[in-house]
Amino acid sequence: MNWLNAILQGVLLGGIFAMAAAGLSLVFGVMRIANLAHGDLMILGGYVASVTAAHYGVPVPVTIVVSMIAVGALGYLVQRSLLDRAMGLGELAPMLVTFGISVIIPNVLVQVFSSDAQPLPIGSLGTASIDLGGGLAIGWFPLITVAAAVAVLVSLHLFLFRTQPGRIVRATSDDRAVVRLMGVDNRRVYALTSVIAFATVALAGVLYTMRQGGVTPFEGQLTVLFAFETVIIGGLGSLWGTLAGGVVLGVAQSVGAQISPDLPLLTGHVVFLLVLVFRPQGLFGRSVLA
Repeated sequence: MNWLNAILQGVLLGGIFAMAAAGLSLVFGVMRIANLAHGDLMILGGYVASVTAAHYGVPVPVTIVVSMIAVGALGYLVQRSLLDRAMGLGELAPMLVTFGISVIIPNVLVQVFSSDAQPLPIGSLGTASIDLGGGLAIGWFPLITVAAAVAVLVSLHLFLFRTQPGRIVRATSDDRAVVRLMGVDNRRVYALTSVIAFATVALAGVLYTMRQGGVTPFEGQLTVLFAFETVIIGGLGSLWGTLAGGVVLGVAQSVGAQISPDLPLLTGHVVFLLVLVFRPQGLFGRSVLA
């Protein structure tokens, strides 16, 4: 029963991984940019929510919207002022830009807020659970996180396949040169993609901060690793693969913790390496967003 509970908790943990990786998968699928600042943007989203709640008295649920709007707006500014120019300089330049952002964000947070954890308490919801009997229980908040991850992925899927802007985004992912010949400004497509991706990672950051009870400046260095592993396990550019990758990574870490408290990270990395060796395209890897 302990092993079954470990698997169940791993699936719930996979929800936060999938949420964190959704925006990363979208950016790579459309712009072919590996955003090294993704984890730090996630932490920034948590900070925005924490500071908004603590210093301005905004209700915690409302801070989610505030964080998504603020970080989404930052995504627009970063894309139009930095990444658009960098993309014209070669494939390596955008990655270097995101690396620079990943260095700036945590250091600014340390200077402004110190290295102390910024809390974002959610009260009894953090410990409330559903008793399934036989020693099995599902936490309400992890369950909400999984539901939110599925909702985000469903929304992105509907946007990409059921709306005109979404079809343009997919067409840009397939062949940006042809899209330009059709009179579409790629820069607007990239700006829209960045806004969606940054807002999504802000949501992941707020949920992560709620789950952990607080957030510190340099946690992005670890969360970006989990996000990349999730995307690669699921398959680059595949949104539903992102969900599968998050579940696989979450279960691997949870089972590792069941074996030994020192093994969660190691087992997750081992599973990631096994996927790279035996299925390098990922579980649902495709050449375009799907």
